[in-house]
Amino acid sequence: MLRKALFTTALSLSTLLAVSVQAAEVNVYSARQEGLIKPLLDDFTSQTGIKVNLVTGKANALLQRLRSEGRNSPADILITVDAGNLYAAKSAGVLQPITSPALDAAVPAAYRDPDGQWYALSMRARPIMYHKGKVDPSELSTYEALADPKWKGRICIRSSDNVYNQSMVASMIATLGEARTEAWAKGFVANFARPPQGGDRDQIKAAAAGQCDIAIANTYYLGGMLNSQEAKDREAAGEVGVFWPNQADRGVHVNVSGAGVTAASRNKTEAIKLLEFLVGDDAQKWYAEVNQEYPVKSGVAWSETLSAFGPYKADGVNMGQLGVHNAAAVRLMDRVGWK
Repeated sequence: MLRKALFTTALSLSTLLAVSVQAAEVNVYSARQEGLIKPLLDDFTSQTGIKVNLVTGKANALLQRLRSEGRNSPADILITVDAGNLYAAKSAGVLQPITSPALDAAVPAAYRDPDGQWYALSMRARPIMYHKGKVDPSELSTYEALADPKWKGRICIRSSDNVYNQSMVASMIATLGEARTEAWAKGFVANFARPPQGGDRDQIKAAAAGQCDIAIANTYYLGGMLNSQEAKDREAAGEVGVFWPNQADRGVHVNVSGAGVTAASRNKTEAIKLLEFLVGDDAQKWYAEVNQEYPVKSGVAWSETLSAFGPYKADGVNMGQLGVHNAAAVRLMDRVGWK
């Protein structure tokens, strides 16, 4: 009987250990490209022993997948880009609120959900970029001033179905109101050099090639091109300067990449540990040095490239407002003919 009891106890302990080992993992759905996140996830595994299973895809597709999977979703974390996408995930009910003093301390209130359902991991600005040989930066001032007829046929920007542009317009609605933003957008669209096409890098390349004098793009795209292995990318980026608009008032538009714990998470403790790791000093420095993204945590040094862009005042609108005003922004952009 004693031997049987000891055997049963040993078997139970083995089972508990197996369950414990099996539970030491976290499943991530990421809208970020694998190369922009996996090295950090590998570091997390090395430091904690927690295995990370990564699935990448487009932001909208991953959100739809989470909605379709519902409670049966294997995902513990959703990582996505743009506050508009984070707001959409919260609204869809696929995230859950969490409590983490470490996250609250690292991420400023403007860059996290007030209900604790998502937190920013990195930040990017969307300034005015100009062809150095064609535009004197003293001519530039605000986003609003780009509606002036002097810029007719001189502006490149991507299409209205891009969430980065939707969030930029949403931030203006939050600050200026819908009527003033629409009046601006009419003049802004009238100044386009060409129908919107391509991504942010294409706008930078178009400005460098003389197809337009002004481009609106996220800073990390320019940073990536300046550090590219492709000489053509470096040369094009070198033709473009960065101007920080609205420094005398609300500040330049900024946005984030961020993440939240899924409503269906079975590994919540491990998921929170991963989020806390991603806002730690080492991970934040990696975002700056490798991805050319601004750290959300204060006190972490910028990369040499980001520092060369110069300091700036950021728009202080809460990131959640970009999602709140997204639908209005899309309707407004449609009304003014922003293709």
